[in-house]
Amino acid sequence: MLQLSFLPPFSSVLRAAMDLIISGQILGNLRASLIGLAIGFGLAVSSGVMTGLMMGRYRAVETMLEPFVNAFLAAPRLVFVPILYALFGVGRGVQVGIVFLSAFFVIVVNTMGGIQQVSASHVEMARSFGAGERQLLLRVLLPGALPMTMAGLRLGMGRAVKGMISGEMFIALFGMGALLRTYGSRFDSAKVFAILLIIVIVALVCSYAVALVERRLTRWMEPAA
Repeated sequence: MLQLSFLPPFSSVLRAAMDLIISGQILGNLRASLIGLAIGFGLAVSSGVMTGLMMGRYRAVETMLEPFVNAFLAAPRLVFVPILYALFGVGRGVQVGIVFLSAFFVIVVNTMGGIQQVSASHVEMARSFGAGERQLLLRVLLPGALPMTMAGLRLGMGRAVKGMISGEMFIALFGMGALLRTYGSRFDSAKVFAILLIIVIVALVCSYAVALVERRLTRWMEPAA
């Protein structure tokens, strides 16, 4: 029978997690990771939603950008690490860049799909009431695309957390990924699994936060009882 001796018991993982928390290693590195995650994901959301809105509304923009979006969406994020390292060196720039690239393109694709699914009759009705292009974008198309846009944000958040850890493991000298790399190089399996457990909890909390925002924004779309 195969012996998985490298897997520590769960009690050891919990003890290791408590030791890391008490020593301050988790809180300090987690704070550094969350700052990079917030900056990178915030940039991805703001620019991704706007880019998807433009691509979904204007065929010329879609034709021009869609090949690049599809190519970057399919490319592994780690191939960008050397480029980001050359641009920003060792530090937060790489972390933010990987988070941004991990989330941006999936947000663009979902937002564009949501815009293109908005009923043409709604657009024509808004036009008939004198809505300008800006009002059409902000008050008709973007609200109508909210379900798919928020689905893109949920997917983007999961990818952003993975990108954050990957970037920190390869380049950054701080953050949860760097801590994971440190104890992985020491073959300390209990602490490695403890860090992974905390990362999973952080990812779940972030996903729940996005889902909570989604429920608040789309509450008006729920049918009345």
